[in-house]
Amino acid sequence: MSANVRLGAVTLLTGVGAGLSGMCLALLLHAIQHLAYGYSLSQLMSHESFLAGVSAASGGRRVLAMLLCGLVAGAGWFALYRYGQPLLSIKQAVGRNGVRMPVCSTLCHALLQIITVALGSPLGREVAPREVGSLLAGWLGHYAELEPAECKVLVACGAGAGLAAVYNVPLGGAVFVLELLLVSFSPLAVGLAFATSSIAALVASIGLGNESQYVVPELPLSASLVMWAAVCGPLFGVAAWTYVWLTTKARAAAPRRSWKLPLFSVLNFGVVGICAVALPQLLGNGKGPAQLSFSADLTVEPALVLFALKVLFTVSSLRAGAEGGLLTPGPTNGALMAIALNGIWSIFWPGASAGACAIVGATAFLASSMSMPLTAIVLMLEFTHVGHDMLIPIVLAVAGSLCANRVCA
Repeated sequence: MSANVRLGAVTLLTGVGAGLSGMCLALLLHAIQHLAYGYSLSQLMSHESFLAGVSAASGGRRVLAMLLCGLVAGAGWFALYRYGQPLLSIKQAVGRNGVRMPVCSTLCHALLQIITVALGSPLGREVAPREVGSLLAGWLGHYAELEPAECKVLVACGAGAGLAAVYNVPLGGAVFVLELLLVSFSPLAVGLAFATSSIAALVASIGLGNESQYVVPELPLSASLVMWAAVCGPLFGVAAWTYVWLTTKARAAAPRRSWKLPLFSVLNFGVVGICAVALPQLLGNGKGPAQLSFSADLTVEPALVLFALKVLFTVSSLRAGAEGGLLTPGPTNGALMAIALNGIWSIFWPGASAGACAIVGATAFLASSMSMPLTAIVLMLEFTHVGHDMLIPIVLAVAGSLCANRVCA
């Protein structure tokens, strides 16, 4: 079999495998959510959102679910770090030719993230399908005896394909690979990234549907919104830099093989559950509060409260030893912050839609917090399906955010 045929076969199998694994992980997440909070028990994919489900659940059920989340997180990651093979991150796998991610440890790590996020952890779920996609691509490339350079590209593409599968963002998954993981737009990288992400998104849509992540009303473009984006963009950069500094410190200080990990996890998630009795919006990776922000269903005061608590519990969960992504929590923070800033701005210059400000703020925060401006813009466009007119304030805010972030760094 020729080298090109083997490369094509591995590319196809990576896309299909990432799509199927992403679909299965997403369905598992929904199943656990429905069982834990007792909603939409007759179907895995329902139109009832996680926020609606947890809001309808009793306060006691929320606390019990979060205590279970703490037990699973604490016991699971303690056992993994103590007895499993050392984990290899996606960036490490991409950067080390010939080094493959351990199968059992990576799968356990991914499942723990899905289970804890489903139960209500404030961290993101997107790392799990990316890890499984990279794991699959690495082993397929090894068995097909591909060149090291080709294996490196495919490991990165597996991660992008996993992202594309769970969020239905084929373009965003590909750009994520090129901008953040490979930092290359070579013809080989572009071709493989677009192929794997498109195939994965198509395969996953069989079980997950073909819907956008957020339902957003028509948002008007105004001079007030454009000026708001230009003025407030740097504020999102400063906030994102602070957020990254806090989460990095928390993750570095987290216990690994210590008995403190189970104890800290149960205490942390127990406190989250108690606070969720009054504020069910705190549960989960932040998709609910983001949707409320994009729909302009939040006012300044609750947005500020949710912003402060979401940041606090994201940091405390990482410090306790839980794992998860920051791709969904980041935009949520930006959206909540934008609602508050829009409230102040509207006093002096009305006309900027709160929902539009939330989308602009979410993109600016994500761009700076993960150092991926192009990916952030593409992802938010695919997440929300807003019109191209919104690119004007979005790009202005992202530019200001990145400049301020660089000054802070």
